[in-house]
Amino acid sequence: MHSDTDLLLTSFLGEVRPAVPLIALWAHGSLGAGDYQEGRSDLDLIAVVDGPIADQSLLEEIHRGYPGRLHCSYLPNDDLGDPGAHHLTCAHGELFRRPVTPVTRRELHTAPVELFGAPVAELLPEVSDAELSAFVRADLEEFWLAKTDGFQRWLQDVWVDLGLITVARAAVTLGDGRLITKREAFDVLDAMGAPSSVVADIRARRYGTAAPALGRAGRAVLARSFVRHAITEVLGRAAR
Repeated sequence: MHSDTDLLLTSFLGEVRPAVPLIALWAHGSLGAGDYQEGRSDLDLIAVVDGPIADQSLLEEIHRGYPGRLHCSYLPNDDLGDPGAHHLTCAHGELFRRPVTPVTRRELHTAPVELFGAPVAELLPEVSDAELSAFVRADLEEFWLAKTDGFQRWLQDVWVDLGLITVARAAVTLGDGRLITKREAFDVLDAMGAPSSVVADIRARRYGTAAPALGRAGRAVLARSFVRHAITEVLGRAAR
């Protein structure tokens, strides 16, 4: 683990453990998959707790002391078996509710980083291939495809980055059931015919490589068009 990140996680655990009825704290995503980039990647955490959070304001105060890239969902022990349940989450400087999705659950079983308490395999039910595929298809069709109807959001880095990488990873999951890293997604994007300038733009933000001269408006047009076309193609293949 990266030393600065290790120190940050140790500090966070030291603050959150007395603040909530903590059963376990796990990390997933890039940190578990070996594709974590210090200072660029998000820190995605799952805290399993024994019952509801009594003092949400205390959690907000704790999270204000950490970088915006540290995200944590607080999953009550009683909801471990329900991928559709929404849970208290601190992310992007906000407090809201969202589910711990089948993709996250599969990541936790595939490459967990167990920071405190009980291991993943002891607490969290596994996700079937059918459940995983159904979620990925629905996410593309009901969320991402709908987001290509507008234009303004595609001027933002986060939509460009997540949109293209999500489509590439979804294509592989629906094709053969695997979860791939964001680094692996770049090769998939090339194979899918993604605009090379947009791919290079995303790669530069994630890995510090040379950034192309690419205007935001032009990038938005290319990214939105590719994501819309790619989703249609991926869903078509998955239906056959």
